Amino acid sequence: MNPAAPTAPNSLSRRLLAAAGLAALLFASSCAKEPDVVVYCALDQIFSEDLVREFEQQSGLTVRAEFDVEAAKTVGLVARIREEHNRPRCDVFWNNEIAHTVALAEEGLLLPYASPSATDIPTQFKDEQNRWTGFAARARVLIVNTNLADPAKLHGLDDLLDPQWKGKACMARPLTGTTLTHATALYTTFGDAETDAWFDKAAANDVGFVQSNGQVMRMVREGSMAWGLTDTDDYWVAKKAGFPVAQVVPDQKDAAHPSARGTFLIPNTICILKSAPHAENAKKFVDFVLSREVEAKLAAADGAQIPLRAGVAKPEHVLDIAKLTLIPVDWKAVGAQVTQRMEKLKGRFLQ
Repeated sequence: MNPAAPTAPNSLSRRLLAAAGLAALLFASSCAKEPDVVVYCALDQIFSEDLVREFEQQSGLTVRAEFDVEAAKTVGLVARIREEHNRPRCDVFWNNEIAHTVALAEEGLLLPYASPSATDIPTQFKDEQNRWTGFAARARVLIVNTNLADPAKLHGLDDLLDPQWKGKACMARPLTGTTLTHATALYTTFGDAETDAWFDKAAANDVGFVQSNGQVMRMVREGSMAWGLTDTDDYWVAKKAGFPVAQVVPDQKDAAHPSARGTFLIPNTICILKSAPHAENAKKFVDFVLSREVEAKLAAADGAQIPLRAGVAKPEHVLDIAKLTLIPVDWKAVGAQVTQRMEKLKGRFLQ
């Protein structure tokens, strides 16, 4: 005689089991610890996450850090901040550029805070109302494949217009991140007519307008382009990996170029959101990030960030801000125009 098969649970048993499972799930959820501070971070995760964890260890606070992706660098997080402004989830925005941070400040979305860690940061990299602070910058530079071009024969952005480089040089489409900020600064500094004419000439010279600064770096290091315009961190990643690349800091004043305009420097920025849910903890995080020690660590990392303060330790290959000719920039004007400029540039580059 076969043993009786086990009977299926009746309807009441199934309901009790489901209720017990739901209760367990709700209990586990209620026990999950809410973070002490929430950070939206546009700096590449590989460069920023270890610093976030270091802050946790030093402070005893827990951080929920949400990072952006290369393709939508900065713009995606800025859109979230705007969408959430009536019920903010984010406390701190660590931006890898500056234009959108300034825009958020002018829209009234940031909380003024004068961090004691920022007292020796130059005033041109701080908001006069203490709504944001700049630190650890990148420069816009030329990355050159030394098998295909002589770095000594390149000087600046106008080399992109030289017929000898027709179809052999590239830059990212100026729609996101540092490239959008750079383009906006060119428009605010030199005017629409001059900057539009420059882009027209670049297009006529078959400059490759590609997806991102990272793609510029990859195309140059692998030889599909002779050289391109990118950021110092992308250049150094390729150089450290052993590729045949060199860096040219564009448009520097020297005996042969006494009226050179200078290169464009783009700092990281950090700010606290207005009505941040954890404002006091947010201030502690900002103080940590703006410390000289963190700026030194960002300089020593593979991103080769440029300290804005004198005397911050840096490796030999990291540029010295005191030795650079920089384009003078009105950051408030850049922030006021960046969103409108992005839409206009979409019409040019996404047709």
